[in-house]
Amino acid sequence: MELKPVILAAVIFAVVAQVVHTAGAMATMGYYYDAAYFAVWSNLMMPAAGPPPPEFTYLSLALGFVTSFIFVYAYVLLKKAVPGKDWPSKGINYGILLFLISTVPSTFSMLMLINLPTPLIMDWALEGLVIALAGGLVTAKLN
Repeated sequence: MELKPVILAAVIFAVVAQVVHTAGAMATMGYYYDAAYFAVWSNLMMPAAGPPPPEFTYLSLALGFVTSFIFVYAYVLLKKAVPGKDWPSKGINYGILLFLISTVPSTFSMLMLINLPTPLIMDWALEGLVIALAGGLVTAKLN
C-alpha cells in the first residue's frame, strides 16, 4: 500500500466533509440559535451564544481527517470486494456502504437519544450521504 494516495484522498475527503457540514450549518442556522437547544450543544462548540470558537474548527478538521483516513484505509483493504468495474462505480458503491454503516446507525441513535428536531437530524443524514458519496468517489479515484 502506497501511503501518499491514501493521505491525499483523506485530506480531500476531510475538506469535502467540512465544506458540506459548513453549508449544512448555514442552511439550518435557526436551530443553532434557538435557545431551546442551547443545552444540547457541547461547550467546545458553543461555550457561549454565537459562532463556535476557532478551536472547534481546528478539532473538527483534525477529527475529520482521522475519520477520512480510516475510511480511505478501509477502502484500500476492501477494494477488491467493492462492486464495480471502474473507479466511479466502485466509488459510488463504497460511498453507499459508508453511508449505511456509519450515517444510518448514528442517525437512528440521535433520533432516539437526543432532543433535537427531526428535520435537523435528517439534514445531518443528508449531509452524511453527500459526504459518503463524494468521499467514496475521491477515495476510489485516488486509490
